[in-house]
Amino acid sequence: MTFSAVAVSEEPRVSLEDIRAAREALRGSIIRTPAVEAPKLSALTGAQIFIKYENMQATGSFKERGALNKLLSLDAAQRERGVIAISAGNHAQAVAHHAARLGIPATIVMPEGTPFNKVGNTEAFGAKVILYGESVAESRVAADRLIVEQGYTLVHPYDDPAVIAGQGTAALEFLEDCPDLDCLIVPVGGGGFISGVAIGAKALKPDIEIVGVEVESYPSTYAALRGRIAECGGATLAEGIAVKAPGAHALPVIRDLVSDVVLVSESMVESAVFLLASLQKTVAEGASAVGLAAVLSDRPRFHGRRVGLFQSGANIDSRVLAAIIIRGLERESKILSLRIQVDDRPGMLGELASELGRCGANILEVHHRRFYLYVPAKSTLVDIVIETKDALHAEEIIGKLRLRGFRVERLNASGGEPGPRME
Repeated sequence: MTFSAVAVSEEPRVSLEDIRAAREALRGSIIRTPAVEAPKLSALTGAQIFIKYENMQATGSFKERGALNKLLSLDAAQRERGVIAISAGNHAQAVAHHAARLGIPATIVMPEGTPFNKVGNTEAFGAKVILYGESVAESRVAADRLIVEQGYTLVHPYDDPAVIAGQGTAALEFLEDCPDLDCLIVPVGGGGFISGVAIGAKALKPDIEIVGVEVESYPSTYAALRGRIAECGGATLAEGIAVKAPGAHALPVIRDLVSDVVLVSESMVESAVFLLASLQKTVAEGASAVGLAAVLSDRPRFHGRRVGLFQSGANIDSRVLAAIIIRGLERESKILSLRIQVDDRPGMLGELASELGRCGANILEVHHRRFYLYVPAKSTLVDIVIETKDALHAEEIIGKLRLRGFRVERLNASGGEPGPRME
């Protein structure tokens, strides 16, 4: 394959010995996270799913492994001058947390639009935060200037051998706990995580398959492996892997050791976040959920295989998570949004509520819609949101309401626009 328009490092590749050395360096300073089977996800997908819970790290993601290994590699002069990182999320918090532990001054440059909670979390770990530019790429300009002016050492989020070696320690642990895995599915942003995992896993078990996953809107490595220029951009739930070009150290490793990089849709990432929360009872950010999204997108490929997934991070905005859960419950018909046309006379709302109660539904919201012109003057619309047991129960409720003479229309989504008008 060719790799047009992507830089490739000429430095020696990270080795299994580098990863083992990183593991010894990190011992006692990070959590050795558990890796366990996920029976409900296995039953759903047809694969035998195992998950390694990197979201249990102090800052909620795997990024601590690479960040700390880089910090531990610094000499006394570098530690005294301090470090700098460019990040809008997990890497920023990992660098800030461990730099504070080690007494190393840390500066983090973040884009100006970084959510307040991420800025606050990073500052809470003791780092100095500078907001600059509209993107991480623009933030790099400010960081480069400070490196020249202050002599800071850059802790890159993915394109650094020490960072890659640190990330690879997760693979060693995973295969110790689950030695019979057939496949590891790994999120791909800049490529530091998957390259470290691939080096470690393939050295221990040469026949294991490594599959990378990107979102459709940021197919940087997918395109590079096919000799194309990636078209990247737009909002994504998987902002942690929304990277426009793979790292120079990572790309040769991915080319040699990764069997495939696949793309998943936003809707499938959303479904994966919901399923991890509802079935596995674990909070996953979008980038962490892409591995499950890949299995859901191509079940025949992974059917019957022992598949390892990384729960790589849990730092999702709570409001986004709440919206995903509500939308997921609506898709499963456990929350049902209905628009019901009733006669506009006293007692009709009570009759409707009583009928829903007899059906076993729980009412969450009710809104009168009196002024739609397509509704007869002596009628009114009631938009109502209810809880149900499941999809079968939802259909039973709709059927009983129609038998009682109510004209019922199901809305497309919770709080969404209605379907076709009632005749």
